[in-house]
Amino acid sequence: MVKKTENRCDLIMFGALGDLAQRKLFPALYQLDAAELLTAGTRVLAVARKDLDVEGAREQLRKKILENVKSEEMDQAVLDRFLQRVDYHRLDFGTLDDYHALREWREEGGHGALIAYMATPPSFYGTIARNLREAECIDAATRVVVEKPIGHDFESSCEINDQLAEVFNEDQLFRIDHYLGKETVQNLIALRFANNLFETQWNQNQISHVEITVAESVGIEGRWGYFDQAGQMRDMIQNHLLQLLCLIAMDPPSDLTADSIRDEKVKVLKALRPITADVMETHLVRGQYTAGSSGGKAVPGYLEEEDAVRGSSTETFVALKAEIHNWRWSGVPFYIRTGKRLPEKLSQIIIHFKPAPHYIFDPDQKQMANNKLIIRLQPDEGMSLQILTKDQGLDKGMRLRQGPLELTFSETFGQGRIPDAYERLLWEIMKGNQYLFVRRDEVEHAWRWVDQVISNWEDHAAPPKRYAAGTWGPVASVALITRDGRSWYEDV
Repeated sequence: MVKKTENRCDLIMFGALGDLAQRKLFPALYQLDAAELLTAGTRVLAVARKDLDVEGAREQLRKKILENVKSEEMDQAVLDRFLQRVDYHRLDFGTLDDYHALREWREEGGHGALIAYMATPPSFYGTIARNLREAECIDAATRVVVEKPIGHDFESSCEINDQLAEVFNEDQLFRIDHYLGKETVQNLIALRFANNLFETQWNQNQISHVEITVAESVGIEGRWGYFDQAGQMRDMIQNHLLQLLCLIAMDPPSDLTADSIRDEKVKVLKALRPITADVMETHLVRGQYTAGSSGGKAVPGYLEEEDAVRGSSTETFVALKAEIHNWRWSGVPFYIRTGKRLPEKLSQIIIHFKPAPHYIFDPDQKQMANNKLIIRLQPDEGMSLQILTKDQGLDKGMRLRQGPLELTFSETFGQGRIPDAYERLLWEIMKGNQYLFVRRDEVEHAWRWVDQVISNWEDHAAPPKRYAAGTWGPVASVALITRDGRSWYEDV
């Protein structure tokens, strides 16, 4: 059983009444309390601009936690206990005088490490950090948590990171990418480096190509203004998908310390081949959804969504062919795609192994003769190794059949539920472990690579290709992989 943190923590949640905090962070804290992972002295201070008293804030949080925690996982006694940990202060992020109340709250009962969680737009990170320092709220043991993406390009990212670095050391900064908290993503490290069976095959000699798909069935969901400034490349590729790519492609770290793992991830980012103007047509597809159907219902196109501005060329879909120039991955393409209004909500990684050098079975079945490792991040986290066996029956001869060696986490480990990514991340923050968090140089190398892609497509001046909502993206995304003689997994 996991032990409680030995030291109590004081967590100040900036932006506590925002969507992220109410939909993800407070339900995750409730789950940690339900699992008895919080010490009796752990306190939470909810901070926001809304004029509420403590009881009013607790009731609002109670409502949101009940909405976002499954009824079978809800224990009213635990919820009451958790909400008693929560205090509330109204605060204007830019007003220094408001921060003195935070210092008083700490002095009243704070004896553990202070965690400052900035569930706010990144433009406030520097202001909050400086005001915490000026109000003498922090010390060398303080940990600060910030959400990605940090900035909208390399330059703005550096500016925000410089503001944070004025106040905090790198070992105090926890940059969250919630994908890194998923159980299956963490299992990539165990799968590769604890199993010699896989690590000896994990290279260009044995792997033909890799697919990474993160598909969303939803559209913009009222976030048109934010999304139109970001687009799918900045919103998803720059952080989530490049992090998955790094975990798949990195070399073995010397140990499991944070910097050993992050050093290897940075090497992958440095080795990524730029998508230059001369390969734009063959290596990159941008798309934007039009009206179609989702879940059996008619849905509007991107330019018809609430608050939409006609004529926007922001991409809601990206498919690209990434190449890593190093010894391990030379000649192995990584096909990456992500988009909104696709047929289903799906995140998966597929490792395609090369076929045996000499095929001796039925020629009509030769297209089956390669193994695939399917790693599912959502839904139904787990792994499946597709292997070939002889079909059963006296009349089958040596006909082959393909079938899975299946590992579904919830079934195999007998758990009623798999912890949400934010539960894991909050727990690691409380313990002071940084290995699931992103270092500054990772952020900057990812932005450098994404910036050159965006710059090249802007110079290219081609509008995004249209695709109907409820389909797997533009036809050109199929051509991107078929011109190499391959197919996206669901098309096989």
